Amino acid sequence: MTATVLTTKRLILRQIGEGDLDAHMALLNTPAVMRHLGGVQPRDVIAAKHAASRASFADEGFGFMLAEERSSGEIVAHCGLRRVAHPLYPHPGDHEIGWLVREDRWRMGYAHEAMRAVLDWGFAVHAAPQIVAITVAENVGSWRLMQKLGMERRVDCDFPENAAVKDTGRPDVNHNIVYGITRKHWTDKT
Repeated sequence: MTATVLTTKRLILRQIGEGDLDAHMALLNTPAVMRHLGGVQPRDVIAAKHAASRASFADEGFGFMLAEERSSGEIVAHCGLRRVAHPLYPHPGDHEIGWLVREDRWRMGYAHEAMRAVLDWGFAVHAAPQIVAITVAENVGSWRLMQKLGMERRVDCDFPENAAVKDTGRPDVNHNIVYGITRKHWTDKT
């Protein structure tokens, strides 16, 4: 049994268990869902992400989780709070939220619902001074959700996907864009 971390009106956000890899591979590691996240990933990559989430919970009390639909018990999303893991991100140690939603549950408001709960949790329980979210400019749905959550564009934090891109000096190629929100801004708006 995996531990429930947060509940919302329609979702249960729970820690990732040892037995969740097959469901994640089938429901969330699909071409449509992973389109802006490097494409479908090999099993060992997703297994490593699950292990990192479990380690983050053990070390810091937060991490990425699986979201289950309360009405059906089905896994509908992977989401949570972690430290930014990308080596080219300019502010190591920042808190980052992220999400991906199963394709047959898109446009149902699950990401917004989950991320509101995760932001509340990150600021109130884990005392994050600010929280960022990272995407690519092409992922319009993602950055629109960031805006809907009250996050503001942080051009000063943008970074390339890899060193080869960094060396080209072209910000239009494989460039990660960042949005952020401070605890004060979140508290003032909610």
